[in-house]
Order: sequence, then structure tokens, then C-alpha cells
Amino acid sequence: MVKETGFYDILGVKSNATPDELKRAYRKLALKYHPDKNPTEGEKFKQISQAYEVLSDAQKRELYDRGGEKAIKEGGTGGGGNFASPMDIFDLFFGGGSRMHRERRGKNIVHQISVTLDDLYNGATKKLSVQKNAICERCEGRGSRKGAAQMCMSCHGTGMQVHVRQLAPGMVQQVSTVCHSCQGQGQRISQKDRCKACVGRKILRQKKILEVHIDKGMRDGQKLVFHGEGDQEPGLEPGDIVIVLDQREHLLFTRRGEDLVMSMELQLVEALCGFQKPVQTLDNRTLLVTSHPGELIKPGDTKCVVNEGMPMHRRPFEKGRLIIQFSVVFPQANFLPKHKLKELERYLPEKMDAEQPESMDDDLYIYADLEDCDLENRKRYTHHQHYYMDDDDYASTGGVQCQTS
Repeated sequence: MVKETGFYDILGVKSNATPDELKRAYRKLALKYHPDKNPTEGEKFKQISQAYEVLSDAQKRELYDRGGEKAIKEGGTGGGGNFASPMDIFDLFFGGGSRMHRERRGKNIVHQISVTLDDLYNGATKKLSVQKNAICERCEGRGSRKGAAQMCMSCHGTGMQVHVRQLAPGMVQQVSTVCHSCQGQGQRISQKDRCKACVGRKILRQKKILEVHIDKGMRDGQKLVFHGEGDQEPGLEPGDIVIVLDQREHLLFTRRGEDLVMSMELQLVEALCGFQKPVQTLDNRTLLVTSHPGELIKPGDTKCVVNEGMPMHRRPFEKGRLIIQFSVVFPQANFLPKHKLKELERYLPEKMDAEQPESMDDDLYIYADLEDCDLENRKRYTHHQHYYMDDDDYASTGGVQCQTS
């Protein structure tokens, strides 16, 4: 029994969500509310990351399900409620590396690209336009003409200023902030010496068209990395562009690993006497799914066609299975007159007679007719027991009496 559902609600999943469902939910929300795309949604991004940080860890999730967020904050998992940095979680999820590694590189750019199941089956090439920071070619990333930049004396070239605040006698707090004089650059450039192209910023916003090649058999959520194509900053190694595949739902097929799953509806005559039904594949072939006469298909049966599922990544000539889940549509009530039903009964297996006690009198049988049952509203109804009596019993009691329990 889940005590709280707040973290599940943040990710928009049910409390029994699988790890894959949690990953998909986090991926979509993290990309949507990332500070680079929504600078005003920093708090929402933090909440999403915290929820995923807990629910993606089996031990923390079990603790949360039992005691809620309070149990997590009390440190039942040894974490003391100190969540990892939202950006650390994001970069770990999307392959961005650790914080120390980020400091030596420019920022990664993460983009989500929508693909169909057909694209993942057949392979495809898509063009994607991205905006990124590029070092200004005119000043070669200096922001000014050669030798014009001077070290900022406010931060001594570090780009950061340290402030010390006294909280109480004998207790101080040290706070680091970006230097206001040089805006974190560590250098100061006079207005007349600034590069005319980048206005002293050292970088320019650049548009780049990427060709994203989707191989056969790739999966929803798979990442394609364009190394060194991310944001550039002077003195740092360029970051990467990470493309995340986001598969749209298909009307007929559902992917399950290397298998494709579909539903097929049969009429009763088809289930009993065999059928042939065409199925259009994702590469525009037509499969004639065949059940021969005598091969009975029962409601809920599952059959498969070998080697007609998804191609395997990097082994496109090997495929999974096409799994077909059958449902059987029965005819409407009174579809045949009674004399025809008797004729039909001759061709069906014989009925199995229920065992009856030898001493039981036919007059004491209780006949129970079947009615439609609304299981959702079953609590609205009460069960009544009906007692059948002989005429003599009725006369002796003076009428029908209801027995209550």
C-alpha cells in the first residue's frame, strides 16, 4: 500500500509503474522543463529530478512507498534526504558525465526527436536544426583585439567573488558569486576594444543542420551522440549534441523488446472453422495469417509468427516474433431459432450433465436464471434468497414470509 503518491504524480505515472515507464516519463518531462528551454521552470525541473532520483532506486522507492517523503528525509537509505543535483541526474541519464567532467567541456545540448515505429523498423534519416554557441571566428574567442583584454582586479581573473557573512558570534558563511565587474569572464575589455562581431562575448549563436541516421532496430529512448558538436566555450573542449529518440504510438502494433504485439478479432465461425486474414507489415508486405480448419482458437489465445517482429539492431536480417492476441466475437442472442440450435447442437461436443443427489426431489430444486451483472456497481445490490414452498406450506403460514439473516 503506497502511503504517498506525490513523486508519482510529479512524473505523471501510477504507483505501480515499471522502471521503463519511470524512465520514459522522466525523459519527456526533463527535456520539456530543462532550464535551457524553460528558464522560469527551475523549481519544476528540480522536483522532477528529485522524484526520479528516489523512484529509480529500488531501495529508496520501497522506503518512500512505506513512509512517504518524510521517511526519505529522515535518512532511512543513508542519504539523509540530500538529493543529487538535478543537473547531475539529467547528465547521468542523458550521458553527460559528472560535474567535474562538465567543467572541462562546453555544455551538452540534448534534443528529443519524434520517430514512428515504421522509422525504427525500416531505418530513416531525419534532418534536425539546432542552435548552439560557437567561438567567434573574427576574434578567435578573445572578445577583443589582441592584447586589449586586461585581468579583472575585482576577482583577480577568477571570474568569482567570495563574500563572507557573519551568521552569529564565531560562525561565518562563505558565499561565492559571479563577479559583477567582468560577468564571470575574469577579464575586462574596454568598449572601444570589443570585437564588433560578438560584442566582447567571445561566442556567437549559430544554427546547425544535423542529419540523424536512425538504424533498423533502434529503440524508443535510445541516444545518438554527435561528439564535439555541442556548445563551444574559449579554453574548453566542445560539448556533445545528444539526440533522444521518442517513438510515437502505432495504431496496430506495440513493441515489446524485439517482438511486435497486435490484437486480432475473430468471429466465432472463424475461431471454430479456420480463417485467413491479411496483416500489413511495417515494410508494406502483406502477411496472410492462416488458421486451418480444426485448429481451434479460443478467446484470449496468443499465437506468434516467427521472424516477423522487429529487426535486431546491428543485425537487421534477424527479427523477433509477431505476437497475435486473439479475441472471439460471439453471435448476438437468439441468432438462430430453437429448432436450428438443436441441429447445431448435434455438431458440437456433448453437454456434460451435472451430478445430482439421488435422494433429491425435483420439487425442491431451485431454478436460477442468469442475468447481466454489473461488477462495477455490485455494492449497490443486495443478494436475496428465494424459498419455494408447496401450497400446503403457504396455507399454513398465512402468506409468504421473508427470512432475514
